Amino acid sequence: MQPILGETMYPIYYDVSRLDETDIYLFKQGTHIKLYEKLGSHPMKRGEDEGFYFAVWAPNAASVSVRGDFNHYSVDAHPLRLRTDDSGIWEGFIAGVPLGLTYKYHVVSRFHGIVHDKSDPFGFYAEKPSNSASRLWNLDYEWNDEGWMRERYRYNSHNAPISVYEVHLGSWRRKVEEENRYLTYTELADELVDYLKAMNYTHVEFMPLTEYPYFGSWGYQVVGYFAATARFGEPQELMALIDRLHQNGIGVIMDWVPSHFAVDMHGLINFDGTALYEHADPRQGFHPEWGSIIFNYGRNEVRAFLISSAMFWCDKYHIDGIRVDAVASMLYLNYARKEGEWIANIFGGNENLEAIDFLRKLNEHVYGEFSDVMMIAEESTAFPMVTRPTSGGGLGFGFKWNMGWMHDSLKYMSYDPIYRQHHHHQLTFSMWYAFDENFMLPLSHDEVVHIKGSLINKMPGDQEHQFANLRSLYAYMTAHPGKKLLFMGGEIAQYAEWNFKQSLDWHLLEYPLHAKLQKMVSDLNRLYREERALYLYDNEREGFEWIEQGDYQHNCISFMRKSDILEETVYVLCNFADATREFYRLGVPYEGMYEEIFNSQSSHYAGWNIGNTGPLEAHREPMHGREYSITLTLPPLGVVFLKRKSNLSEHKRETNGFE
Repeated sequence: MQPILGETMYPIYYDVSRLDETDIYLFKQGTHIKLYEKLGSHPMKRGEDEGFYFAVWAPNAASVSVRGDFNHYSVDAHPLRLRTDDSGIWEGFIAGVPLGLTYKYHVVSRFHGIVHDKSDPFGFYAEKPSNSASRLWNLDYEWNDEGWMRERYRYNSHNAPISVYEVHLGSWRRKVEEENRYLTYTELADELVDYLKAMNYTHVEFMPLTEYPYFGSWGYQVVGYFAATARFGEPQELMALIDRLHQNGIGVIMDWVPSHFAVDMHGLINFDGTALYEHADPRQGFHPEWGSIIFNYGRNEVRAFLISSAMFWCDKYHIDGIRVDAVASMLYLNYARKEGEWIANIFGGNENLEAIDFLRKLNEHVYGEFSDVMMIAEESTAFPMVTRPTSGGGLGFGFKWNMGWMHDSLKYMSYDPIYRQHHHHQLTFSMWYAFDENFMLPLSHDEVVHIKGSLINKMPGDQEHQFANLRSLYAYMTAHPGKKLLFMGGEIAQYAEWNFKQSLDWHLLEYPLHAKLQKMVSDLNRLYREERALYLYDNEREGFEWIEQGDYQHNCISFMRKSDILEETVYVLCNFADATREFYRLGVPYEGMYEEIFNSQSSHYAGWNIGNTGPLEAHREPMHGREYSITLTLPPLGVVFLKRKSNLSEHKRETNGFE
């Protein structure tokens, strides 16, 4: 075939393709889950000629051409050719073009002659924003995380300790002396990894890494669903960061946004002059809360695009978990809409049946290919069976953020202790549904922005009391059933709300209250990982038992966390009153000696040093429906963990009354 030379030295050919009949069939059916191997730009050979193959979906285009550095951004030099199989895919091979050059698709619509220059929806790398062209790239990388990947199923299990540090890469730490610039992926591979290890976190969650135009969107207004943002470096440098985290035993979760995309015209919006990825009707296609565009989940090609994106990050970047953003906005057609601003489903209801089906297929495909990752839903309503198998009618997620626990706990802690007795239900209600789903307890970035105040400033009282309250909240969170997540800055009690334009206030660690709170968070993470009772049955009722839930007059609750070994039981006592409870009697099921293994009011954490230094003996005095009881001191605004000192051989195992 004779090449078309166009206006440059780089000829374009149409006799090579990465797509076969099966690819096209699966694409049209919405079941092609690795489109990133076929569409977009890929280094390829045609005989002896090396170059790049291009393929883009634009079924309503009159013409599509590739314009870039290599043809002086000419709109005529390299036209693509429309396939004849009714797929709507345009393709071509441009010989000789080297790695690293930029390009866009010049799309002329069949409707009204609308013209757009579009970034590649499947581009692997892009210019650093505010520039918006895609970049010719490959994703070759030699991984060194075989040990982690082989054992990953253990670290992501429902029965594993999962303590997550949520990070915004652009503001975790900055180089103030260098014009306040943020760290690169390479710099983070040194500084962040060391910090996570020192803080005993098991996982890190990155706010969206997919390419996005506006820094102020924090990554939630996406244009590049297959491109790691260029703000912090090249794709391989992000891979190296993830590789380093894995080599140090730390899992990586990534925020992923299939609920909406950016309105920027170089992105997916109105891609071929029509609503290709989105709904045309704004009652379905425009998000009033975020001013963004909603995907058309009923279109097969769009479903394949989104599922392929999730698969891509697990496949090419070894991501260990995907936190799906704003699931509630996907599930309900009337989300953030007034009456008359939404269209009911075919049954007259408000459920988005197409989105529900998409989410089920998403989880089936991801877990089908990567059974050892985590699919996590940020879902803020009581939609049923979010983390139940799709075979039984569930959505199929592995975990769900427990937004109810977060709201109730923060509200309760905001009250002056003198009034907490009137709001005791906000402390105990979460246990009624704690095992309905596989929950993760989130104190995320959403709680420290938009004039909500930082976590420390949500606490009542003077500075000493604020810190005591915050310490007790973190300890209660550690003991409560469910995996854990804390947004960066919470561990140092940052006073200011999070500001994405600047670094965390690390200078606060010069002050003992902040430094010792950080130490307590590290110790809680370590204790959580070491005490099997605190995590083994996080999602099962057998792992939790109330001792006393009704002591509202004293603002106290107590409960047991259990494992499959009797002597591993942890006894948790929370005193959210600003008063010491001396001679507090606690019913326990077994005789023997008990000892304090954690106290949030310890002087090690700048606490008031009130607690129990010696062993506590259980006597045969019934209390709380149990045959034995111990008498101890509960520190004010404090949380205490106890364990029974057993004379049993450490190799002898007894159960807590269940298999």
